[in-house]
Amino acid sequence: MKDKDTVCEDDTFANIFNLHSKTVFNYIYYKFGNEEKAHDAVQEAFVKLWENCAKVSPAKAKSFVYTVANNLYLNVIKAEKVRLKYADKTLKTTQESPEFLLEEKEFKEKLERALQSLPENQRTTFLLNRIDRKKYAEIAEMEGVTVKAIEKRMHLALKALRAKIDGI
Repeated sequence: MKDKDTVCEDDTFANIFNLHSKTVFNYIYYKFGNEEKAHDAVQEAFVKLWENCAKVSPAKAKSFVYTVANNLYLNVIKAEKVRLKYADKTLKTTQESPEFLLEEKEFKEKLERALQSLPENQRTTFLLNRIDRKKYAEIAEMEGVTVKAIEKRMHLALKALRAKIDGI
C-alpha cells in the first residue's frame, strides 16, 4: 500500500478494502452469527471510512473500520436483543457412507452448540485464531485488549469446548 496522507485516494481506499474487508467480515460474522448482518456492518463501516476519509490516515484505517463495524454490531444487538445463531451450512453431498454423514452432522451440531454456549469474547477469540489463523497480538489489537487477555480467553474457550465435546 502506498503511503498517502488520506484514505480519499481511490487506490489507497481500494487497497485498504482489499486488505481488510474479509477479516472484518469474519470478525463481525463470528459476533453476529449472521452473514447478511455481517455484510451490512462491513459495508457500512467502509462507507463511514469513505465519508471520513480526510480525517483518517491510512495507518489508522484498519482500526477505524474494526471499531465502526464493532459499534454497529453492538447497536444492532442492543436494538434487536437477539441471541446469536449460526447460519446452518448445508452438508455437501459426498461419497461418504450414511453413517459417516450422520456422525459428521451430529458432531457439527454438538460443536455449534458448544460454540454458542461460550461467552461472546471467548467465541470470537477462538474463531479468529482457529479459523482465520489470527495471532493473539492481532486479535488483541482488534478487541482493544492485552495479549494476556486473549491468552486467557483462548484457554477458557478450549477448556469449555473440551468439557462439552469428547475427543477434541
